[in-house]
Amino acid sequence: MDLRLAAYAVCIDDGRVLLAHAVKPDGEKTWTLPGGKVEHAEDPFDAVIREVAEETGLDSVVERLLGVDSRVIPAAERRLPGQPELQNVGIFYQVRIIGGQLRPEPNGDTAASIWTPITHVARLGRSSLLDVGLALAQTVPATGHVPPVPVGGLIRH
Repeated sequence: MDLRLAAYAVCIDDGRVLLAHAVKPDGEKTWTLPGGKVEHAEDPFDAVIREVAEETGLDSVVERLLGVDSRVIPAAERRLPGQPELQNVGIFYQVRIIGGQLRPEPNGDTAASIWTPITHVARLGRSSLLDVGLALAQTVPATGHVPPVPVGGLIRH
């Protein structure tokens, strides 16, 4: 089994959420939250700030830890065939933008970043982690955990 530790930013302002349009290795595009892999010896707190800057061009500060999501993606559902199942552990932070200029990620996997009304998210082809992050931000559960988001339709791993 592969293991991926990632940090994600949930940035909500005036009824809008900051989204990243990710391009997967197989060419599939999906809407997601800014964030990504925590590098070796990197603190997830620092990783989320770095990822927001890399993917969106915006400077951010962490306001609070929202929670942690852990899910196993079966080998058969991985985008690239022949890979083992993947456990993705996502750490979600509430962030606030303090500066910068919104832009696509140069030479990266994020084709575009946008502010979109939260009410429009349900109509987007999106990653399950987007729904997890919004659920954490909207309910702020004391445990930092929300029920699993089912994958299918417009929601992907």
